[in-house]
Amino acid sequence: MATETHDAAGACVDAGGSALGMPQLCGDWMSNQVFWLVVTLVAIFFIMSRIALPRIGAVLAERSGTITNDIAAAEELKNKASEAEAAYEKALVDARAEAAKIVAEAKAEIQAELDVELQKADAEIAAKTAESEAAIAEIRDGAVKSVTAVAKDTAKELVAAMGGSADAKTITAAVNARMKG
Repeated sequence: MATETHDAAGACVDAGGSALGMPQLCGDWMSNQVFWLVVTLVAIFFIMSRIALPRIGAVLAERSGTITNDIAAAEELKNKASEAEAAYEKALVDARAEAAKIVAEAKAEIQAELDVELQKADAEIAAKTAESEAAIAEIRDGAVKSVTAVAKDTAKELVAAMGGSADAKTITAAVNARMKG
């Protein structure tokens, strides 16, 4: 029997013990190779199904959960940003309205102060105008009196220089008539 085993093995091995061709393709060793292939595949299957695949599944589930949470957080932040933008826009509109209100109030206040100051200035101008008119009237009256007095004196002197005599009443009547037009 030992000879038979050696002869069976001899078909794939030469006299020196070296393999003839590729040992994997030797028909005598094929059943042994198939057995170890099945054992190896079963071992790999159990290792993958019991250890590696559950870990990979856990990592994928964790990533999926993280992605879902990140998407939810991003959506929440987007909503908050939209609310903040709406609040900003409302605050901006309110600030513009408040600024317009303040400007209108300031304009009204300035206009009121300007009106008061204009009234004061108009009153001062009217008072100075009245004073000036009164002073001008006094000056005019004084000038008329002075001109009348000078005219009377001049007329009296002229009449006397021409050799005539005139009383004060006649000279006054003549000067007054000439002054009236």
